[in-house]
Amino acid sequence: MDLQPITYSESATADRPWLASRHGVDTPLTITLDTALFTEGTHYTPPTLGQPRSIMRAGIPLGRVTATNLYGPWDAAATDGRADFAGVLLTDVPFAPGSGRAGAALLWHGLIAAAHVPGGLDPSAITTSTAQIHFV
Repeated sequence: MDLQPITYSESATADRPWLASRHGVDTPLTITLDTALFTEGTHYTPPTLGQPRSIMRAGIPLGRVTATNLYGPWDAAATDGRADFAGVLLTDVPFAPGSGRAGAALLWHGLIAAAHVPGGLDPSAITTSTAQIHFV
């Protein structure tokens, strides 16, 4: 018998036009997302025939839910803690449909081109923030 091991690897390159500088990408915070707070089509793409997982898009502005310490999309009108801007999702995050949580990386300091943030972002709408983000 002739055994020949085969190695397979897969990689993807994130499209991050909102990232105006590499400053801060080497020190992200590890966070957990509450996937129920995100909207299909706006924040993530649903599974397809060739991709069995949903994909959360990098660059989504995030806030932390005070009661659970989980993160969801930043919302200036939220009353659950997400009105406090915490940063942006640093990388795309694949997650299983129906899963309630997903691990992620938070860019909490750096330079961001607000006009290129997925879904748009008006920095003047941010009234409270724990992030050290400079918008250009």
